[in-house]
Amino acid sequence: MMRDQTIRYLIVPGWQGSADNHWQSHWHRSLPNSDRVEQSDWQNPQREAWVSQLQRAIESDSRQTVLIAHSLGCITVAHWAAQAPDELLGRISAALLVAPADVERPNCPLPLQNFAPISQQTLPFPSRLIGSDTDSAASATRARFLAQQWGSEATILNGAGHINVESGHNHWESGFSYLYELQCRVEQQARRQA
Repeated sequence: MMRDQTIRYLIVPGWQGSADNHWQSHWHRSLPNSDRVEQSDWQNPQREAWVSQLQRAIESDSRQTVLIAHSLGCITVAHWAAQAPDELLGRISAALLVAPADVERPNCPLPLQNFAPISQQTLPFPSRLIGSDTDSAASATRARFLAQQWGSEATILNGAGHINVESGHNHWESGFSYLYELQCRVEQQARRQA
């Protein structure tokens, strides 16, 4: 069961990384046993390079891992999960997917377009997607569609923008409740299967 073992939190930032005042950086400092995926080029993301770097970060630690992804990081997780070996997929307890970037949208920034098409495979681990009805990177309709494709539980926040520094989400303390709920659900499933 999850409480009996050390859970590793792996932060998966999106395009341009997560600055020091971004909630992902705050969570990285706050959560015990947390690491973050570091990309070699945050400005010009390349899908294969980002997916490979995520895989290396997961391979580097055998502990059960909860992924905490934002924006393009969510799309990277979906691409990784669609082609990852079972042994590594088995290390992922759950994923919190926040404000996924719709790289298929008409006004998608050019550097992100190589991440399209978005993987529509069901994620082989429990996940929760948090979107917003005022996110320019993904409409509420698209966020719900991605959640449905990925098999994620969906929550659409009102007026939360892209859930980043610009929309006032520096610490995003309320976001911890979604992480906690997700972990509780995983623990309950594990107990039922035990």
